[in-house]
Amino acid sequence: MRIAFDAKRIYQNTTGLGNYSRTLVSSLANFFPTHEYILYAPKITSLFDVRNCLHTSVVTPQRLLHKKLSPFWRSKWVVNDLLRDKIDLYHGLSHEIPMGIEKTGIKSVVTIHDLIFEKFPHQYSRIDRMIYAKKFRHACLHAHHIISVSQQTKSDICELYGIAPEKITTTYQSCDEVFYQPVNPLQKKEIKKAYSLPNNFFLYVGSVIERKNLLNICRAYALDDRHSLPPLVVVGKGGEYLKQVKSFIHQHHLDNRIIFLSEITPASSSDHNKPDLPTLYQTAIALVYPSVYEGFGIPVLEAMAGGTPVITSNISCLPEVGEDAVFYVDPYQAESIFEAMKTLLDDCEQVSIQVEKGRFQAEKFRSHVCAEKVMQVYQSLIHG
Repeated sequence: MRIAFDAKRIYQNTTGLGNYSRTLVSSLANFFPTHEYILYAPKITSLFDVRNCLHTSVVTPQRLLHKKLSPFWRSKWVVNDLLRDKIDLYHGLSHEIPMGIEKTGIKSVVTIHDLIFEKFPHQYSRIDRMIYAKKFRHACLHAHHIISVSQQTKSDICELYGIAPEKITTTYQSCDEVFYQPVNPLQKKEIKKAYSLPNNFFLYVGSVIERKNLLNICRAYALDDRHSLPPLVVVGKGGEYLKQVKSFIHQHHLDNRIIFLSEITPASSSDHNKPDLPTLYQTAIALVYPSVYEGFGIPVLEAMAGGTPVITSNISCLPEVGEDAVFYVDPYQAESIFEAMKTLLDDCEQVSIQVEKGRFQAEKFRSHVCAEKVMQVYQSLIHG
């Protein structure tokens, strides 16, 4: 097969959608090298190198108009390039497919990661909601098949867009293999020194936005009048919601207990231009991730893969990822988060059990497993 991908996120997104896209394409190319993989990208950056993938090439807009108006090339004009290149199947890796592809005879797949803008509309501008709704609905209606990254997302697609469940396959995503590799004590020591981190700390990873619920973690710290909890290190940036969080922190004198890594300039002697996430996970006491809604919840998997205990929410798709290998909380109750953090500090035996379960659970999401399931979707469309 000649398989095409919308590669904008591969080259331009450094977080969730970009990581999903890079990991999937690399895995497909390396585990299924008999196929050809063509990336259609508005521009090429250093985020991805096709030379590391077998039988993989990249196509960029060539006409001057297409270069100047690359969003239109990506969303519509690219269809002519797909026909020229004799593409068998096109995969929209992040919620959209080109308009008109349904008239070409080219099979199409779209990955829908979440419908957060539909579930939490107040967190998005009106114009963004309109654009997302148009793109997502078009993709769900016109793609030959939909991949959802969790059963939660599949249920949302069926409920909100009226799509038949048999048109959707849930294929969990994987994380970069680097998160499965043990970190040595020297690396842990170096990152603590580079960022002046305390010996013991809890970890929060993710954008500082309302649904990820950092404020309720801070409320849990406010309940800790004996200062029994080690500090929380926050990896992630934010906007208006971050201001809310900061205001709460100042009001409750938590400034020394909530550490924002983005505000720390690493020691010049260390080569830490950006935080080493696998090392941070494995250095932390636990990941605290009480999000109220996720499409998948990749930090939970990343933490489990490296043997880090996880505290996460008992709602949304998070129990799909964690199963019985994590500590669950009610994300709306700061008391629940506080009690879980205390339990994790006090019950070493249970923590050891959960860590082993977490490693076993993470094996279900290895890149070759996810790539195989996606390839099965492709083959079912091409070969019937």
